Amino acid sequence: MNAPSLILASASPRRRELLQQLGIACQVRPADLAECPLPGEAPEHYVRRIACDKADAVWQATGGSLPVLAADTEVEMEGVIFGKPRDQAHAIELLSALSNREHRVLSSVALRTAGGTGERLSISRVWFRSLSRAEIEAYWHSGEPVGKAGAYAIQGRGAIFIRHLAGSYSGVMGLPLYETAALLAEWGLFQP
Repeated sequence: MNAPSLILASASPRRRELLQQLGIACQVRPADLAECPLPGEAPEHYVRRIACDKADAVWQATGGSLPVLAADTEVEMEGVIFGKPRDQAHAIELLSALSNREHRVLSSVALRTAGGTGERLSISRVWFRSLSRAEIEAYWHSGEPVGKAGAYAIQGRGAIFIRHLAGSYSGVMGLPLYETAALLAEWGLFQP
C-alpha cells in the first residue's frame, strides 16, 4: 500500500476497509461534530450536509495537509431518520419498525480539497423480512447493532434480516464505492 493520499474523517473500520478495496491508503482522523437534523431538514439534505461538514471540520483541523474524505449514512423510513440506537429499548424500537417493511439507506460521501468540496449521494432501498421480538433481542445481545444506523449491520448478522436490496451494498455498509471512486477520480485522486 502506498503512502496515505487522503485523510478519512471517520473512525469506522468498515469505511477504511472499503477504501483499501480501492487500493487507497489513508490516515484516519475522525470528525468531532454534533450530528443532528435541523428542523424540517429533508433526510437527503441532512446526510449531504453532515458529510460535507465532517470533511470541512477535518480539513480545517489538519490545515489542509491532505484531501479529506468523509461520509454519513442514515436509515430513513417515511421521512424519519432512524439514527443509531441509544440503548437496547431504542434498538428494539428501530428494528421492530423496520420488520417486514421497506426503508431507504442514504449514504453521502464528501471530498474536501484545496480546490473546494465535492459530494455524491447513494440511495438504496432495503426490504426486511418479519422479525420476532426474541430474535431482535438476541441480535442486540450480539453487540452488532451498537453504533450502527438503523441498529443493523448488513456486513454482519444483520444480513439475515434482508430479503431484498436495490442499490449499493457498500453504501448500506457506510461508504458507497461507486460514488466514492467517481468522486475521487473527478478530483484526480483515483484512477480505475
